[in-house]
Amino acid sequence: MFHKLRITFLTSCALLLMALPTLAHHSFTAEFNGETTITLKGVLTKVAWVNPHTYFYVDVKDDSGKVTNWALECQPTGFMHRGGVTRDMFVEGQEVTVTAFPAKDGTKNLGYLKDMTFPDGHKVVISQ
Repeated sequence: MFHKLRITFLTSCALLLMALPTLAHHSFTAEFNGETTITLKGVLTKVAWVNPHTYFYVDVKDDSGKVTNWALECQPTGFMHRGGVTRDMFVEGQEVTVTAFPAKDGTKNLGYLKDMTFPDGHKVVISQ
């Protein structure tokens, strides 16, 4: 009897530990406002083409000349590739205009990338 109880306890603990990584992942609606968008124009300073989310960093200058670096999260690299979007489409130092869903916490310079327009006018749509 004690042996069965111990096996049940250890199995339960193992299952709980395996489930912990799923608790760390966030949903779009938990962090971003999908009801509104913002438009940012600036210089693409960094592309972090990594999993679990790709990030684009854009320096945006306001009317007074102050530069703010925005982090724009989007899909994992596999999703991007399946959609025909590749890392070499994005050139750091290039001026871009982005549309993004802002973070719910207004104190962050963070958004979820909707689309990016390049100086030649072509647009890459990431999410609808």
